[in-house]
Amino acid sequence: MADEYGEWPLKRLNTEVVASGPKSAGDMDREQAREAFQRILDLKPDQTTLGAFWLANRWKKNNPEELGAYVDVMYEESRHTAAPDADPVDCGANYDGKARSAVLGVAAGIVAAAAGTPIVVHSGDHVPSQKEVAYKHVLDALGVRTELTPEASARMVDEHGFGFYYQPAFNPTVDALWDRRDKMGVRTFVNTVETLANPADAAVHLGSFYHLAFAEKMVETVRESEHAGFERVLMFQGLEGYDDVRPGSTTVAEWDAGSDLADFTIETPEYGMDFETEDLHVEDVAADSATITKDVLSGERTDQFHDAVLVNAALRLYARTDVDTLDEGIEAAERVISDGTAEALLADLRAF
Repeated sequence: MADEYGEWPLKRLNTEVVASGPKSAGDMDREQAREAFQRILDLKPDQTTLGAFWLANRWKKNNPEELGAYVDVMYEESRHTAAPDADPVDCGANYDGKARSAVLGVAAGIVAAAAGTPIVVHSGDHVPSQKEVAYKHVLDALGVRTELTPEASARMVDEHGFGFYYQPAFNPTVDALWDRRDKMGVRTFVNTVETLANPADAAVHLGSFYHLAFAEKMVETVRESEHAGFERVLMFQGLEGYDDVRPGSTTVAEWDAGSDLADFTIETPEYGMDFETEDLHVEDVAADSATITKDVLSGERTDQFHDAVLVNAALRLYARTDVDTLDEGIEAAERVISDGTAEALLADLRAF
């Protein structure tokens, strides 16, 4: 029987479509997926039924049509945004954060912004399932305001070239799912779609993957979505699911609207990142990442963290096509560190 949403309550979807088992489950069509997420964002589903639906989606693995539908419902039902006049790179790292290695995206983003590429980062606050350190926590440790309205975040971008958007402010209904997601104990499709929330309406998205197939799925999701609006996507193999590039032989995936996804391999030692992943591990991820950020931006630190920040900043410049090569991006990053521009930008952000 149809109700205000349609004909597919979550229990029926579980029984007839998605929850018969990892191998026998079917995929939803676009309208079924839209209706499912509308019901979820209304915050009224039976808790047992919701948990079963999320777990079934995890078992069967969502396809891009389903994910694109989820993204569109998130835009329509939850997302409140304010776009800056600048056209930034949207950095949507996994919201549940990092537990072992330093978060380098704050330093890399500030360096890129100082070099002329506007950057937007966004996260929540210890988002499930990992509930680890994300952009917000490093910025908090640096003394940069994070609990901002979307309008204030947009102003930060326009005034300083770097801005942070806070999930409870720009994506409040998705944020309201925090407790239910925490009770799951594992990631759900919400962990995927929230990274595509694009609170600044940017044309360029930067993200990461473990296997190239995930980058392919994300690009197809952007294509399937009616609202995501990205015209260019750059993704690379990152550390702990974050947008910090992995040392060594690393795959980069690049897509522009109207073209096919392309991929290529970079050898990070050729760009100064000649060390192992473990060399980027820290004890206190939030506090140590903040200290590393300050020391790299001031020029006091020239070790492996400095080298990694240069490459990550260069990838952000390359994402927006502000440079043609990573070598050019590294040169620009080195320049704004050595002349004090990057350190001054951090001071401006702390005073915002």
